[in-house]
Amino acid sequence: MIRLYQFAPAFGLPNASPFCMKVETYLRMTGLPYECPRGASHFKAPKGKLPYIEDDGKVVADSSFIIEHLKRTRGDPLDAQLGALERAHAIAFQRLLEEDLYWAAAYSRWIDEAGWVVAREAFFGRLPLPLRFVLPPLARRGIRSQLHGQGMGRHSRDEIYAIGCRDLTALADFLGGKPFFLGERPASLDASAYAFLANLLWVPVESPLKAHAKTRPNLEAYCRRMRDRYYGK
Repeated sequence: MIRLYQFAPAFGLPNASPFCMKVETYLRMTGLPYECPRGASHFKAPKGKLPYIEDDGKVVADSSFIIEHLKRTRGDPLDAQLGALERAHAIAFQRLLEEDLYWAAAYSRWIDEAGWVVAREAFFGRLPLPLRFVLPPLARRGIRSQLHGQGMGRHSRDEIYAIGCRDLTALADFLGGKPFFLGERPASLDASAYAFLANLLWVPVESPLKAHAKTRPNLEAYCRRMRDRYYGK
């Protein structure tokens, strides 16, 4: 049995971390049995971040390495038939989602004051005192440092949102009227796309990113399709 260690659900989503939600969605897409032990902590994670899995005694961290491990050990029902061009598109859009749009979304949750009020309550509101007051500013400071080191945090608020909105436009244009990002059949790219888009569209954080995504109805229709197909609601 695969054991998936991830954050608890939040915002009405399977996970408020798009990387955790990506792995769980992949597991559901492939039909692999798994369980999610309670009390997962990034302090115990091998790379200091969630998600990670335990699979027959082997520990694998990082969402992309987890999926590659599962492809090697369980087969590749989603991507085995992809051609070279489709694989190239999949890698490019995965990088757009996880290495660019993610940082704009992180800014909207953790740094922008409107988003921070919501994120602070969602992630820390149930902690006992004094952790409820001690941990939020420390976590926020850490995200701010990561944003600065990655480069996104060196831009102005308007510049950050402009970058994220361009990413969303590219995603909407590429998806077009297709049921899935690479065509008629779902691929592992869809696990990433659904996790990241749902974490923008369906969280109670108002931002220029969410407002822009709402102007492209194919993105929300896509998320509904993925939710209904793999989460049954």
